[in-house]
Amino acid sequence: MSGVVVAVVIVVVVVAVLLVIALALRPTLRRRRLRTRFGPEYDRAVDRSDDRHAAEAELAQRERRHTELNLRELSDRQRQRYQLEWARMQEQFVDDPTAALGAADRLVTAIMADRGYPTDNHEQKVADLSVEHAEPLSGYRVAHDITVRAADGAASTEEMRTAIVHYRQLFADLLGTDPTRTTQHQ
Repeated sequence: MSGVVVAVVIVVVVVAVLLVIALALRPTLRRRRLRTRFGPEYDRAVDRSDDRHAAEAELAQRERRHTELNLRELSDRQRQRYQLEWARMQEQFVDDPTAALGAADRLVTAIMADRGYPTDNHEQKVADLSVEHAEPLSGYRVAHDITVRAADGAASTEEMRTAIVHYRQLFADLLGTDPTRTTQHQ
């Protein structure tokens, strides 16, 4: 064999080995990227699924759907209006915690709608939020469940207080503000 043929064979073998390594690492790199992007939502999706690959495919589908949404930032005027509404809702909590929870849920949904998120289906709303707002999402789920139970008279005042804190975290994340600065109550 000539030196050129040996060099070509070596290059082909090296390229083949690199392709095998790349294909072997692809699932690991995908998993790492999804875990970084979705945080605790990644673990939740995997725990709820019988198959890690199916859970990761669902998260990737959420990302694809998210890129199709026409999301926008809120104006300063909108942010200020929502912060005032939040303060009113917190004042309402003192006299009527159940009504305040409903108001908090509606307020967060209104912000989502103004940002461009579809809001007609709760599960889809949560899935869409998971792409950019994964950190406060588990708390939002808890808050929403408490709000539903409170409407039926089945939530304690402490649970409702917890729900308000969770709503405040998502509220602040959607507004891009520090949740401790929106208000100091509760």
